[in-house]
Amino acid sequence: MAMLAGLLFAQQDADDRPGQLTATLPFGGVTIIEYQARLLIAAGAAQLVVVVGRLTPELLGALGRISKRGIAVDAVRSAVEASAKFHPLARIVMLADGLITTQEVIDRFAEEGSDALLVVPDATAPTRYERLGGSTAWAGVARLDARRIADVAALPQDYDLQSTALRLADQGRAAHVPLAEAMLRDGHGIEHSSAALAVRGKAVLAATVADRRNWFNAIVLAPLARALVPRLIERRAGTTGIALGGAGLGVVGAALTLGGMTRGGLIVALVGCLLMGLGRTLAILRDEAALVRAQTIGIAAVPALATLALGLTLGMAQGQAVGLVGALAILYLGGLGERAIQRSRRRPWWGGPPAYLLLQAGSTLIGTPLSGVALTVAYAASTLAAAVEALRRHA
Repeated sequence: MAMLAGLLFAQQDADDRPGQLTATLPFGGVTIIEYQARLLIAAGAAQLVVVVGRLTPELLGALGRISKRGIAVDAVRSAVEASAKFHPLARIVMLADGLITTQEVIDRFAEEGSDALLVVPDATAPTRYERLGGSTAWAGVARLDARRIADVAALPQDYDLQSTALRLADQGRAAHVPLAEAMLRDGHGIEHSSAALAVRGKAVLAATVADRRNWFNAIVLAPLARALVPRLIERRAGTTGIALGGAGLGVVGAALTLGGMTRGGLIVALVGCLLMGLGRTLAILRDEAALVRAQTIGIAAVPALATLALGLTLGMAQGQAVGLVGALAILYLGGLGERAIQRSRRRPWWGGPPAYLLLQAGSTLIGTPLSGVALTVAYAASTLAAAVEALRRHA
């Protein structure tokens, strides 16, 4: 398998901030170029090459923070320098200067394949989109063979790397991938002003949280994140504090449930999960990998604790041993399901720890906790069966 590499650009100045590079404009708690780098790293990139016009203090700081993630980052000024950095067999994902997009788009172009260009019809393309042949315009994402960069390097130095690479790929019959309407709704676009980025950032935030492969995130967590995360970013709320607060509420909720206050306890535990979900979103945007991992674990651990507490309460305090057996079955089936689920093959209806907790909390609120446990067992079993079948089909 060819190594995946990223090619980024930091050359143009922002429209509304003279002297500042677009790549260093703030976006989602980091800079645009850090956001782009995060998407590429998450897609599996092992190397980043950044074409720069000048090295400003803001850009140097951003590149330094990116390199701390253990990835090779090189700043170059020409196609010759860029070509020298890439492995001859590398698969390159090139992003436009000022591009904002989602992980789903980058993942698609990071897959194995020949040259491909994300395009829109020329007639509807914004002015920032570079025009190609065939009445199309480039929408800011391309998958290129490393030889394309070498071909540009062989030309006179005054040839623009991005434009020439696009035209060589287009002439070489690169696949044209139409920009889907859903991508536009998710905030995909090329911007060079901080005001436009603020508007586009809300759409990207919603898409980041919504996760169409997970109904709980899309229906329950996403509306909260859209309303609260921008305010948390503006107020510079600490991600660690949010994570600790969510974990604390989760533990308190489990303790209340174990003490017999099942209705209040499960609700408090669910609020703790949602708070950690907000914190995880904030950590993703700020590129705080350790906090992302910690809260991902917490979001799974809190429902497990609350479920066990509910089972113990039903089994010991109320003499319903079947409740404890059911709770243990949820932990077993849910744990196996989480191990079996692959994100790329996930179906929206499949469950997860917060969804199981929501089902139990709702049933307990209406006075039927045992029915909630039974329904959750059936839901976790169905999810596990579907995930295993998906693995078998793609084995």
